[in-house]
Amino acid sequence: MKLFFMSDIHGSLKYAKLGVDAFIKENADYMVILGDVLYHGPRNPLPEEYNPKEVANLINKYKNKIIGVRGNCDADVDQMLLEYPCMMDYNVILADNKRVFITHGHIYSEKNMLNIAEGDVLIYGHTHIPVAKKENDIYVINPGSISYPKENNPHSYGILEDNIFYIKDICGNVIKSIEL
Repeated sequence: MKLFFMSDIHGSLKYAKLGVDAFIKENADYMVILGDVLYHGPRNPLPEEYNPKEVANLINKYKNKIIGVRGNCDADVDQMLLEYPCMMDYNVILADNKRVFITHGHIYSEKNMLNIAEGDVLIYGHTHIPVAKKENDIYVINPGSISYPKENNPHSYGILEDNIFYIKDICGNVIKSIEL
C-alpha cells in the first residue's frame, strides 16, 4: 500500500491542486491529510489563490481515498464542507506492519507524545517543517507544508511505501527519507 501525506493546505487552491496532482502522479492508494485544510488562520497571510470552497470541492472528489485529522485552524463548520471525516485529534493507520499515528501536531507531537510503543510511527504537520528521524525507538515524521513551508524549506508532501517514508518537494524530488 502506498500512502500520500499532505498537511497545511490553508485554503490555497493553487497548492491543493499541486497536492492532488502529486497524489495522482504518485499513484498512491490513499491521501492522508494532516489538518489545516480550508482556513488560513489569523497569524498567516492569505495564501496564493485563497479559495476554501473550491479547495473543499477539489478534495471532496477524492473523499473515498482520504484519511484525515483536525488541525488547529479547522472548525466544525469545515466538516460541513468536507465530505470525509476530519474532526479527530488523531487517527491510527496500519501500514507495512507498523502502527502509524497521524495527528496535526498542535495537541500531540514529538514534544507532547501520544502513548505509543517502540517501533510505532508518529506523523504530524502543524510546524510546516519537514522532519524524518527516529527518537527513543519511535519514528517521528513531518512532511512539511504543501502551501506554507517555513525555514526556507520547499513546498512538500510525504510518501509511505515499502517501509520507507519519503519527504518530497512539490516537483517529486526526495528531500528527506527514513526507513521504518
